[in-house]
Amino acid sequence: MRGVDVAGLTVPRPRQPRLDDVGSAPDYRFTLANERTFLAWVRTALAMMAGGVAVVQFVPGLDALRHALGILLIVMGGLLSAVSYRNWERAERAMRTGAPLPRSTVPRLVASVITVAAVAALALTVVDLVG
Repeated sequence: MRGVDVAGLTVPRPRQPRLDDVGSAPDYRFTLANERTFLAWVRTALAMMAGGVAVVQFVPGLDALRHALGILLIVMGGLLSAVSYRNWERAERAMRTGAPLPRSTVPRLVASVITVAAVAALALTVVDLVG
């Protein structure tokens, strides 16, 4: 069991029932669409991590900015991979119980990180052109 830290004490958190034990199976097309969405997020996570490695290895320019950008992309890719499973499970559970699909902050977070990465990449390009 996972626990929640409350005032220095770990309070056990009850486990959620397995997905197969919750509600009823939704139309398989919805389950497959949910899985495709999960896989798209995983592909995005892998691309972000690969981009981070590429920035550190191949982009010329300021070492500190280049490494910061690479680390940001790699960390974001790892977090996105973990969060994508959680989102898949939440959506699957909602479909099985007939509840509304949960909202996710992941698209906003990914868009923000990519925007920061684009600004940093632009700065590296300008520094390389000027220098």
